[in-house]
Amino acid sequence: MASVTTLQSDDRPAWEELFCGYNAFYGRTWPADRYDRAWEEFQRGDRVRALGARLDGRLVGIAHFLVHASTTSPDVCYLQDLFTAPEARGRGVARALIRAVGAWASDQGCDRLYWLTREDNHTARRLYDQVAENRGFIQYVVPL
Repeated sequence: MASVTTLQSDDRPAWEELFCGYNAFYGRTWPADRYDRAWEEFQRGDRVRALGARLDGRLVGIAHFLVHASTTSPDVCYLQDLFTAPEARGRGVARALIRAVGAWASDQGCDRLYWLTREDNHTARRLYDQVAENRGFIQYVVPL
């Protein structure tokens, strides 16, 4: 079973490798300063937070999340990024991260935890369909 903790300063190289993998999955490349900015945000822990999952002491999964206001309920928690190293998939890493983020959000008084994924992300959706309710929303984006 994966153990989940906050990210420590010495996790930076492994975290960046995982976050690069996440971005590559979605066809994105980021300049180094964006990774620096994200890492700094996680270390402050006031706007965006991060957890890491370990198997045998090695960081193999990451979750980035934030809390925001809702007009229809108490605050909600958005799981923005979730990624498991390919060699660790199928070993409960993503499930453990989702559970840990949910527990954290519940402790903060959040009404719910939610996230987005691509419709064609069938591997992840097999897990998501087991641990969450698909409410059928479609996302629209206006780049600014």
